[in-house]
Amino acid sequence: MRILFASVGNFGHIFPLLPLARAARAAGHEVAFATGEQFHQTLSEAGFEPVTAGRSVPEAFIEAAGGRAFLEAHGGEVGAQDVPPEVLANLHIKVFGSVLPRWVAADLAPVFESRQIDLVVHEVLNPGAGFAAQLAGVPALAHGVGLLAQDHEAERLQQEILATAADLGVTVPAGQVLTLGNTYIDICPPSLQDRAFVESGQARIEQRPVAFVEPGELPAGLAESGEPFVYLTLGTALGSAENLRTVIDGLAPLGVPVLVAAGFRVQIADLGELPEHVIVAPWLPQSAVLAHAALVVQHGGSGTTLATLEAGLPQLIVPQGADGPANGKAVRDAGAGEVLFELSAEAVTEHARKILGDPGYREAAGKIAAEIAALPDPAEIAARLPEFAA
Repeated sequence: MRILFASVGNFGHIFPLLPLARAARAAGHEVAFATGEQFHQTLSEAGFEPVTAGRSVPEAFIEAAGGRAFLEAHGGEVGAQDVPPEVLANLHIKVFGSVLPRWVAADLAPVFESRQIDLVVHEVLNPGAGFAAQLAGVPALAHGVGLLAQDHEAERLQQEILATAADLGVTVPAGQVLTLGNTYIDICPPSLQDRAFVESGQARIEQRPVAFVEPGELPAGLAESGEPFVYLTLGTALGSAENLRTVIDGLAPLGVPVLVAAGFRVQIADLGELPEHVIVAPWLPQSAVLAHAALVVQHGGSGTTLATLEAGLPQLIVPQGADGPANGKAVRDAGAGEVLFELSAEAVTEHARKILGDPGYREAAGKIAAEIAALPDPAEIAARLPEFAA
């Protein structure tokens, strides 16, 4: 069977789909993966045939902001670090509901014409692939990346998706706009998933979230010492040096080592002189880090949130946008951590001390870890994929 996986071109959108893609390949299926060209090398190194579909998220924001005229006004090449915060804040609905879906659908149309594809597995925030599949008469599944909150922002996104679908001549069932009516592969623990979504009648398949990370080791001496440390990351897409430094300053009074993944947007030199017990690197092997950390302080991205819960660790979420606020609220409501919406060093110190001093947070996280462990693994779901094929 030939399966096409498709995702928006960001780490947090691609990586959640890779465990099932790997399992499908291991089950003997022919697997290709469609996304923007900037991730083709990553996919090739993971053993998948990359297919071009869409462009980068920063390019989509530039397009939504006015395209060439916006570029000329700001005089620069497109890069994630060049997209102004006000653009990110105001145009994400248009980007994910219209700009990217149209690009992806247009890019995939000739792919469906030139090759036999039996099934499409599209990331839920990549409806363009679902549109292209429907127009080509190919069955599809929607694949989640985490919590699917049914809030005001989701309603706005659904309206944009409906308008795009109408323009493209695609039919979307009422009440199932985000999944396009396709069965949904849900990697969010049931106790955290939005109840309105679970009770909506949407066909769902639960699957264990599995972190897709490159192997690596902790900085020398940190794991061997057995000393508890705090792991800090503000993600790969939205974090800034200013916010990262504020959080570091808030964690410094705790008197424990702080291990920081700065990401590739932030230049370590921009953080200034750091306390002696703070270790910063552009990238860290997150699975190895989570095996030894005592507390995770992070931006609320679905990948990091689920990986932290899978490890049974408490977390302090400092939302940087996107899905951070919804994930932060869900973790807080589950008792597995706290969320901080107004960032200050003092607030970080207060919340981190509270979490480290109360074993109830780790106990709640441990319950969710057990819930995650009980979910079907990707191999079990891969065995079911032929049920949904053409």
